[in-house]
Amino acid sequence: MTKKVVIIGAGPSGVLLAHYLLRRGDSYQIDIYERRNDPRIVSFSKSRTYPITLSERGMSALRKIEGLEEAVKAICVEIAGATFHGKNGKTRFTPRRMPLFALDRTSLVIALLAKLSENYDNSRVNIHFNYRCAEVDFEAKTVKFQKVAESIPVGRETDLTVNYDLLIGADGAYSAVREQLMHTGQLECEQKYTPSDYKSIFLPPPEEKSGIDLKLDSLHSWRLDDNTVLFLLYQQDGGLSGVIHFPHQKNKIVDLSTTEEVSKLFQDNFPEVSQLMPESEAEAFLNRAPSRVSTVRCNRYHYGDSVVIIGDAAHAVSPSIGQGCNAALEDVVVFDNLLDEYADNLATVTEQYTIRRQPDAWALVELGDNAFPSSTKLFIEFILREQLAKTLHKLFPHRFPLSMFQLISESTVSYSEIVQLYKGWVSKVKQSNEKLLERF
Repeated sequence: MTKKVVIIGAGPSGVLLAHYLLRRGDSYQIDIYERRNDPRIVSFSKSRTYPITLSERGMSALRKIEGLEEAVKAICVEIAGATFHGKNGKTRFTPRRMPLFALDRTSLVIALLAKLSENYDNSRVNIHFNYRCAEVDFEAKTVKFQKVAESIPVGRETDLTVNYDLLIGADGAYSAVREQLMHTGQLECEQKYTPSDYKSIFLPPPEEKSGIDLKLDSLHSWRLDDNTVLFLLYQQDGGLSGVIHFPHQKNKIVDLSTTEEVSKLFQDNFPEVSQLMPESEAEAFLNRAPSRVSTVRCNRYHYGDSVVIIGDAAHAVSPSIGQGCNAALEDVVVFDNLLDEYADNLATVTEQYTIRRQPDAWALVELGDNAFPSSTKLFIEFILREQLAKTLHKLFPHRFPLSMFQLISESTVSYSEIVQLYKGWVSKVKQSNEKLLERF
């Protein structure tokens, strides 16, 4: 019998899960509901966006759907390594064993939606934009949606109630599905802000005469003593986009009041970036409100045999290790493997999803919080540890594992296994970061 699946959230994990379920034949009929506009039609503001990178963990999830990896790679910039820019103008390039693929989140979603529409008609899947999840009745297995106000035609009803056999909450760090689940008393959730805020940056393609040579296939980063970090990546149009992370308190960013002050901040601290920043971007940067990142850790990811939360709804993570989207895509693979293992028995699959995924999801949040130290002194130790681990693994691959960051971003080794292998370092960073936070 065909099961009706309602997916809330048309982000990368929600749309990819639709691909996975639909390839299982006629077992599932899917409706996706998204509170925002269709990104294929309406351009989103760049004010809160920043580029994402897909590592082997995420690309392997895309690879299982025919044609999807190729479609996504076609809109990516391939990243072969990282360039660290020092205060003295010197740079250090660290190559990667396996490339990263950089793009913005909206482009990834558009590619996933395009393939979904190409492969399936509306007898199998329907996508509804501008619908907000308002209420879930878990016993009746119904969801009430409200049409987003600005999209309501005059005279049209705003409420819509639909039934489901399986409800997937793929609606992000501030998940409405997770919020509703907390009212059942079965789900407990810890949600907290990371110590850093961020602002996005968008730069035009460098002119040859500028003399600024930023490698096309590199992730560029600058780090200040107060733990302000700037990351930049090229985009397909030749421009650069990135994000500057800065402490939530006692930072250089929030008190900026003029474009001249913005320009001086970048001239003094990020001179290469300053030369590429037009006055229009300095003004836009000034007017962008700082954004905060929250992490999420839950005690379970399912309710009965009919509800599952995935992606940021289940385990939002600090962007410091670049694994938010990759982990969300990996959730889909885990869920699909369980459907295979238990012959689509949803009662067992949903329960096992929590059992199998929770250790890795908790470890993911731990790595996001404590893989990279805030202390400059400890950061130097981190670089040395990474170099030593790479050398030892190259010389004795059967005795020494890949470095911690290689395991995170260049393998599909479970996050819980990575924490176990490097628990001493994670504990050391955690203690150091907590001491630094106490000073503010």
